[in-house]
Amino acid sequence: MSAETQPAATGGPDQHVRRVRLPADRRTPAAARAVVRSVLAEAHLEELVNEALLLTTELSTNAVEHARTELDIEVVADPIGLTVTVSDFAGGPVDELIVGVRNDATDIAEVAERGRGLLLVDHFASRWGTTYLPRGKGVWFRLDRPGATADTEAGRHPAESGPGTGTATPAAEGSAPSAAAMSELMQTTPDPYAEDPLPDFATGLLTRMAEMVGAAGGVVRLDRGDGQGPQVLARYGRQPRAGNELIRVPLAVHRPYSGELELDAAPSAYARPLAALMAERLSLHLENDRLRRADVRRRAWLTFLAEASELLAQSLDVELTMALIPQLVVPRLGQWCAVHTTDEWGRLRLAAASHADESVLPQLHKVLEETGPDSIQSRLREASRNGAQMPLGAPMEGFAVPLIARGQRLGTLAVGRHQWHRHDPDEVAVLEDVARRAALAIENARIHAERRRVAQTLQQSLLPPVLPLVERIGFGAEYVPTGGDADVGGDFYDVLPLPDGRWLVVIGDVSGKGVQAAAVTGLVRDVIRVLVGDGKPLPEVLARLNETLVERGGGRYCTLALAAVGPGADDQLDVSLHLAGHDRPVLLRAEGRAAFVGTGGTALGLLDSIASPTSEIPLEPGDSLIFYTDGVTERRRGRELFGTERLCEAAAPLAGYSAEVVAARLRSTAIGFSTETPRDDIAILVLRNDAA
Repeated sequence: MSAETQPAATGGPDQHVRRVRLPADRRTPAAARAVVRSVLAEAHLEELVNEALLLTTELSTNAVEHARTELDIEVVADPIGLTVTVSDFAGGPVDELIVGVRNDATDIAEVAERGRGLLLVDHFASRWGTTYLPRGKGVWFRLDRPGATADTEAGRHPAESGPGTGTATPAAEGSAPSAAAMSELMQTTPDPYAEDPLPDFATGLLTRMAEMVGAAGGVVRLDRGDGQGPQVLARYGRQPRAGNELIRVPLAVHRPYSGELELDAAPSAYARPLAALMAERLSLHLENDRLRRADVRRRAWLTFLAEASELLAQSLDVELTMALIPQLVVPRLGQWCAVHTTDEWGRLRLAAASHADESVLPQLHKVLEETGPDSIQSRLREASRNGAQMPLGAPMEGFAVPLIARGQRLGTLAVGRHQWHRHDPDEVAVLEDVARRAALAIENARIHAERRRVAQTLQQSLLPPVLPLVERIGFGAEYVPTGGDADVGGDFYDVLPLPDGRWLVVIGDVSGKGVQAAAVTGLVRDVIRVLVGDGKPLPEVLARLNETLVERGGGRYCTLALAAVGPGADDQLDVSLHLAGHDRPVLLRAEGRAAFVGTGGTALGLLDSIASPTSEIPLEPGDSLIFYTDGVTERRRGRELFGTERLCEAAAPLAGYSAEVVAARLRSTAIGFSTETPRDDIAILVLRNDAA
């Protein structure tokens, strides 16, 4: 490639100027880029290299393709930016280069394809324009550093104040728009940070277009597919009349957007292609608006789904979960919502419903409960049976989504559409996602409810249904399971008669929680009942029970307290106390003194042989013996334990009260010690001499 380099113009000390003449060759754009790159390196403007090379390529390629003459490339760099001018020596009008349209070009596709180069220039350049030369024409662009002041003299092109640029003036009928007016049209840019820049941008663009072609009026209509139909986005002059010869250009936007540009102007050689170029320019921004709105909506839906999942996950109550689902859907996703569940016979039952207008709720319930071949109930049954989305007809238009979790059909979620628009595909997808999450929440709540019922039934089987009524002996008991009511604890108590006429008081704690601990607890209770029923002495009962746990306890151990109580001399009660690793009980005297009694022994299930010393304790009238598990003394408030001393202090003021009151007060005191949920089961059993 040959190139003629002209002498550099004299500039300021901070200016770098380079002028090069290049032939009309396919390699010219590459040579022009090399010149621009070298000037940028000399001026230390590397941050502008990408935009400068892109725009230089567009202008030089445009000139080579259309002018087909030699090109002059002038590059001027200063401290705040870069100016590049591409000039040719063709004799045609300058508008041919700027717009890329000849007077005989009326194909809209050709206009759109050939006008994209200057759309890039308009997008990236700080300013751009045209120059008029005696032997040709030129196009220049200016790139400023980010944050630089672009209005200084060093940053202005001479043509900016010359006759080639200026404010657009109304075009006379049949005359082509000036290059300056065309430049101002293409430089109209919306504010991307405004709340909705499209109306102002479209209005400004339509006004300039109408002034250029001499249109009496114009309008841009846009339908965003939100059910509101076509809306006027921009308007100029008078309303276009249907009888006049109008220019109509559709906007090239994707669904659900659709729109049209309409001008009340006589078609001419340049008016229709220019309108097509404006429509393409506007379509680009409309497409950006569609994508931005779609992104905002998707982000909002993701946030909504995350919040809905969190709310549904927090509820483990079946009825509460089903009542929560319509509250999440209405009014955001529908005007009304109803949840139906399926019973064991496959019949649907209305579980919960909500309406944006509460006064319409009774009517909604009535319509949902109607039966018949054309009723909503029949459509809901079909949706549940087929496991697919089903539309609902009048009078409550909407659609139904099946509730399916882990392959099981639980019912349906019916949603009514808003009055002003139908559900779009994004909303339908969100509702289907809500239905999946709701079905899982309902199924989890049902599983938890079933587990809770099993735990409660098993726990009740490990405790006596009622305590016996015995003359002169009072019994009182309290039990608080650990955490929620879906776990089975290892604490238990029992009161049963002995063959010799006395009564046996039992309280114990099996290590661990859950079904395995409950099985061991049941084993301990049954072994004690069998051995005691056979008249075995308490030391032998403990020894035999220890052997059983070592063999069949599965590694679990048990602490136990056994007390045989019977009448003594006068009104006294004689108590024989055996402790197998269990905490010593509290002896509460009638006068208010409280102290621990008994001698500790070996826990059951750990060793082959155990020691279980016997302690004889007399109970005078009004005295109480308080048994408890470690869930009481180990109740925590931060790092502080409830402890044995606090238990004695809490028991002392209760002297003189019945066994039931003593047990209830101690339970309340232990629970109130901390706001946390109990970490261990709490069992309290009180034996009292009621002879007084």
